Amino acid sequence: MALSEAALLDQCRKGNANAFERLVAQYEKKVYNLAFRLVGNHEDASDIAQEAFLKVYTSLDQFRGESSFSTWLYRVVSNACLDELRRRARHRVVSIDTPVSADDPSPRQIPSNGPEPGHEIEKAEVRTAVQQGINELPDDHRIILVLRDIQGLPYEEIAQVLNMPLGTVKSRLNRARLSLRDRLEGLELFSTLGVRTGERGESR
Repeated sequence: MALSEAALLDQCRKGNANAFERLVAQYEKKVYNLAFRLVGNHEDASDIAQEAFLKVYTSLDQFRGESSFSTWLYRVVSNACLDELRRRARHRVVSIDTPVSADDPSPRQIPSNGPEPGHEIEKAEVRTAVQQGINELPDDHRIILVLRDIQGLPYEEIAQVLNMPLGTVKSRLNRARLSLRDRLEGLELFSTLGVRTGERGESR
């Protein structure tokens, strides 16, 4: 019998490990993908995802339901990613694996027998350029762009995740989109990657 998320959380608080595994299964792809987009490589993203789930499991008693569980989880993941980025500081070295779509965090292989291999290679190059552009954004811009344009979170939820005013979220997102667009100037096909680069002056 399928349990609601609230029921699963209640079971988790009672020490039901199976219930927590079901919660992890619901969110592990999104959590991993969020971490990957923020820290830029698969190894660190995997470590952060595991760290975040462990922290959530050991802190469930502190979750009072004032926000949705997903908002709380994304806040934990985002903070863990920001901690990692701060540790790298000015001398960070980011390894870029083959970037992925918002729905599939596993590395992609370019098909060898596809009808248009040149087109597939071109799209892979653009994905790589987009991820590189995201990696070069300031941390506060990067996290908002990823949460909105890749993870698809509503503005209100992003404001809750980052604990900042809604207006600040929108203005920083606009600046992040413009900055990414400047980095991708001259490239084609990036509109198919799920990242909106926006119009100058846009704040939606």
